[in-house]
Amino acid sequence: MSKTPEFHGTTILCVRRGNALAMASDGQVTMGESVVKQKARKLRRCFNDRVLAGFAGSTADAMSLFDRFEKKLEEYHGNLSRAVVELAKDWRTDRALRHLEALLLVADDKSTFLVSGTGDVIEPDDGIVAIGSGGSYALAAARALAKHTQLSAREIVQEALLQAGQICIYTNDQICIEELQANLR
Repeated sequence: MSKTPEFHGTTILCVRRGNALAMASDGQVTMGESVVKQKARKLRRCFNDRVLAGFAGSTADAMSLFDRFEKKLEEYHGNLSRAVVELAKDWRTDRALRHLEALLLVADDKSTFLVSGTGDVIEPDDGIVAIGSGGSYALAAARALAKHTQLSAREIVQEALLQAGQICIYTNDQICIEELQANLR
């Protein structure tokens, strides 16, 4: 019996700078050793466009998590921190959810969180966080750019993802960027 091909890919990066927030993703999806899609959309706007969310991992699992996350946002009237804590609790304790293989990055005008199925809800100290196969490369590039340049959040996520795509074989240069402005810390 042959093993089901494993899906790899995705780099999601989120950067807060000044009063702006930018989240970006690459577009590549691979199955086994082949690229099957170049321009996948891995970012979503939620809760009346006030929340950004990106995923890394299995697409079907991520879609299930997006749906649950959006329900939590509605249930808690857009309170992002409460919604992600409740999602993480459900994800960790629910028999079906426990087997989902994905990570979520979510952000609003005040907070950014990485959410995992092991119950992790992590808010980055410096406003910069990344997930996915090229996440560590994008994170390193973004931190260096934030420290040593005056680039905007949008420019940082774009350049950092381009750099990650030069290193990570599961990351391409088909970048999607979403932004939030106003009332940011």
